Amino acid sequence: MKFTVQQGTRGIGIFIDAMINKKIGIAADHGGYDLKVFLKNELAKQGYDVSDYGNTIFDSGDDYPDYVIPLANAVADGEVYRGIAVCGSGVGACVAINKIKGIRACLVNDNFSAHQGVEDDDMNIICLGGNITGQKLARELVMTFLSASFSGEERFKRRLQKIANLESGNQ
Repeated sequence: MKFTVQQGTRGIGIFIDAMINKKIGIAADHGGYDLKVFLKNELAKQGYDVSDYGNTIFDSGDDYPDYVIPLANAVADGEVYRGIAVCGSGVGACVAINKIKGIRACLVNDNFSAHQGVEDDDMNIICLGGNITGQKLARELVMTFLSASFSGEERFKRRLQKIANLESGNQ
């Protein structure tokens, strides 16, 4: 197993190489519950270790922040490698989790964005709309997202540093 020590957004951490680490987090409210259950099963079939941050039952009165924020914290803290957040449209989950320091999440509806968001912007959570994205497309987007790697090009690192500065209040 290849381990690297990196200065992360929340301090120094030990990270397992992306090709080896298959620990993924997933979360959804009622609007994304069915798609979350489907994706969790699909990822398990592919050998991923999926941590479910809820909701673990369908509850039409639940609120996405209650589930996607713990997911975002787990990604930011390195407990899981990457995350998948699902709500009705994907927008609310995306807005909420991008408030967490170290999270780079985007609502994704196409394959280009699923890999480019990781390659150029080091996206670490993909957001999907449970009422919008079908199962087949969602599986494809998630697998594309999980198989992509950050390119590490200097211009992308420079841009990410500017974002990190904003998160730290150093505009």
